[in-house]
Amino acid sequence: MIPLTEAPPAPAPFPPSLLAGTRDGLAEVRTALGQAIDAALCADRPAGPLPPGAPADVLAAVARALGPARLPAEGVGAKAALHLLATTLVESGIDLSHPWATAHLQPPPLAVAVAADALASMTNASLDTYDSGPSAIAVERWLIGVLTHLAGLGERADGVLTPGGSLSNLLALLLARDAAALRLGVNAREEGVAALPGPVVFCSELAHFSVQRACAALGLGESAVRPLPTDRLRRMRPEALARALDGLGPGRTPIAVVATAGTTDFGSVDPLPQIAEIAADRGVWMHVDAAYGFGALFSERLADRLAGLELADSITLDLHKIGWQPAATSVLLVSDTTAFTALDREVAYLNPADDSEAGYDGLLGRSLQTTRRPDAVKAAATLLAYGRTGMARMIDTCHDLARHAERRILDEPELELVAPAELTTVVFRHRGAAASTSDRLNGLLRRRLLESGSALIGRTEVRTGGPGGPERVCLKFTLLNPTATTGDIDGLVDAVLDAGRTCERLIEEGAA
Repeated sequence: MIPLTEAPPAPAPFPPSLLAGTRDGLAEVRTALGQAIDAALCADRPAGPLPPGAPADVLAAVARALGPARLPAEGVGAKAALHLLATTLVESGIDLSHPWATAHLQPPPLAVAVAADALASMTNASLDTYDSGPSAIAVERWLIGVLTHLAGLGERADGVLTPGGSLSNLLALLLARDAAALRLGVNAREEGVAALPGPVVFCSELAHFSVQRACAALGLGESAVRPLPTDRLRRMRPEALARALDGLGPGRTPIAVVATAGTTDFGSVDPLPQIAEIAADRGVWMHVDAAYGFGALFSERLADRLAGLELADSITLDLHKIGWQPAATSVLLVSDTTAFTALDREVAYLNPADDSEAGYDGLLGRSLQTTRRPDAVKAAATLLAYGRTGMARMIDTCHDLARHAERRILDEPELELVAPAELTTVVFRHRGAAASTSDRLNGLLRRRLLESGSALIGRTEVRTGGPGGPERVCLKFTLLNPTATTGDIDGLVDAVLDAGRTCERLIEEGAA
């Protein structure tokens, strides 16, 4: 026991290299990242986009590598920890750069974006106040200016980055709800949604499920959502929207019309000019969920498919879809910056009025978040690096790959094209020898490819045979790898055909 008159020994000081923001820390980050990347390069990368094996076995292998789920008393050190995680992520993770990784709207991120994301993490800046990250605020404001201009919005346009497209849609509907309340002379922020009689949100039957989730989160209830029928091109029918709005009885409040520019399964784009005219004539907020489709604006070939986007009151876009950014890099744009008024807050320890008046203000009043990381840095680096021409080449390449996949599917008697390539997605089915087992066959062949680790393709259900027809299991290529080739697509189609033949045989033998 140390006598009271004797001071305990001083602990060893932490080295300056402990913190990433110091000069010594930056050197340590460079060394540590290099070691982690070396470990990833030396890891046994699976031959396909996924590790082979049943899901339970793959997850169990990762758990074993990490060890017991208990905080260790002593750490293993930065080098060993990064080596373990880098190896595990490569050997048991997804490889989105593989040309047969085509299941989801989940692109391989660009190298420049990953590097810039590390820079953003190094600063640990936040966007809520000026003194939490001035340069990060300026970068986001620059990016918002670039995107509002690309979308064709006016001088009063504004925007904010969010943690994902679902959250962008939620924020948009919050702003739309408050705008509807303002028209009724109600302060929804203070009085709540009970002050809004019979709220209704219109969207197409193919709109993203986050519309329903947002209405539930906002207290409107999922039943507030009125899905409208689509045409043969899987676009919202404007005449159905007009009838629905005009048919609202007393005691109903139209909150918003949600149009989709790039449906998840088909890439179809609702007729934005007609929808905008109908919404404007009736004084209803028009939100466009362009999480998928916004990236078409980079391309001269595809940009006109989003004609009318500039008429929206708000727009969701995800640069972690067509934009090749690490997730999440979602943005909500608004046509008028005053739409964010509902989010205004004055907090003594963040943005007191006199600080704000003196210019020491941040972006707290544009977001539902307080602390918010500078996700704009990676997107800004990408757009500065490649410009519109470079981004256009990438999306045009992916569109070309989708068109090639479409032609190849049409040439195969065993396959049926369900939806052609509007953007970068192609939906199809394996016909199967027996109609009674074709749904089972399509689900089985996809899982066979997944378990083998050789190919990652998507799955959905599509109504066939017109209104009231059955929902059939379909397969999907979502092509977002600009380094893939038509030969890669041919090989992927061949793999689907081989898996289909094997699964048909297993079904016939009763072995599956």
